[in-house]
Amino acid sequence: MKLSVIGMGKLGACSAACFASKGFEVTGVDVNENFVDAINQGKAPLYEPRLQELITAAKGRLKATQDFEKAIKESDITFLIVSTPSKPDGNFSDKYLLDALNHLCLALKKADKKYHLFVVTSTVSPGTTDRNFIPLIETVSGKALNKGFGVCYSPEFIALGNVINDFLNPDFVLIGESNRFAGDQLAEIYRTVCENKPYIARMSIMSAEIAKISLNAYVTMKISFANTLANICEAIPGTDVDAITKALGSDKRISPYFLKGGLSYGGPCFPRDNRAFTAFAKMYGVAAPLATATDEVNQLQIQRLVKRLLQLVPADDKRKKIAILGLSYKPNTPVIEESAGVKIIEELLDQQKGIEIIVYDPLAMDNARAYLGEKVSYASSVEECFSRASVCIIATQAEEFKLIDEGYIAHNPTMIIDCWRQFDQSRFSSKVHYIALGRAE
Repeated sequence: MKLSVIGMGKLGACSAACFASKGFEVTGVDVNENFVDAINQGKAPLYEPRLQELITAAKGRLKATQDFEKAIKESDITFLIVSTPSKPDGNFSDKYLLDALNHLCLALKKADKKYHLFVVTSTVSPGTTDRNFIPLIETVSGKALNKGFGVCYSPEFIALGNVINDFLNPDFVLIGESNRFAGDQLAEIYRTVCENKPYIARMSIMSAEIAKISLNAYVTMKISFANTLANICEAIPGTDVDAITKALGSDKRISPYFLKGGLSYGGPCFPRDNRAFTAFAKMYGVAAPLATATDEVNQLQIQRLVKRLLQLVPADDKRKKIAILGLSYKPNTPVIEESAGVKIIEELLDQQKGIEIIVYDPLAMDNARAYLGEKVSYASSVEECFSRASVCIIATQAEEFKLIDEGYIAHNPTMIIDCWRQFDQSRFSSKVHYIALGRAE
């Protein structure tokens, strides 16, 4: 089977490269001419670990175009991986998906083919495929569901910075199918591409749409619970949040993943999926107080840190320079969307006028400059942050930050606030006031 992938962004380019590296002929489609040109030149259109490696390994099986008709003509299955931004009410907008589907279905109407499978991978509000996508495909293409075309909803469960590995080695594969034949086609592709043998969960399209946002809503509850535990341990000397969460995570009913107290969760998925879960439940007259509380705890975590920081800095020295190390929402990605580091900066600027903030991140500096502009100063290295500021907040677990030791210290005293408890205090001399979130001083 030949494949096409609509959207050559952070997820689409990686998916297309994975398919092509496993032997499929893949046509990528994007409205961004630069992305298309990069793919056709054998170059990664954006940064993601291993993406360039897989594009190189595809050996000509991956090409790109801006022509939707070409995608339909040259493929049997089309994956739609385009943006679904959040609307003010918390639900997802499907305007970009509808636009892409309209172009594809006009092409399908012209094409001389009996059947085509559409796979929606973008996260959507439950009910969207049955309510909006399938009627559009039928109307524009003139074909009937499960006769002239099939539909599957199959979202990815990946994390930026580890997209390739997550895609090739998923914990499970989720397939919502319009009928058995459509699901069989898609399941066979995943069996070919996946390097492990994941459980393939097959169900109705609506059930799969609910499963997608439910999983992320559940994970965010787990994160906020761990953060609450960390806050409690800060108030009780002699307690250790990491020892507690390690014990809890050893219970198979809980597991250790995403159970490390620290900063707020962020990024393009967790915050919006949790809010979408609440909005979806509300549509059906069901309250979702756990999801609502999870979001509230997540917002309070940043406010709590900034309040503590300003209490620690002497009242007569509020104009201190403060460095924030870590601007992406997690290590190994340049994405700063809803990142804790950026939220700390915004809260500090709001709470303390005239403060100078120096920032650094291994990958996210360009995105930070585009978003923060002249509100902050930019450092070129970790060393520069410590040379310019006597208060340093380490907001992510980037590998580069784990090298920090006494040799970096330029001021006496220097305050380090380690949001993820990455260091043993014995690493530093008495010049350093070391504060680990989740531990009492």
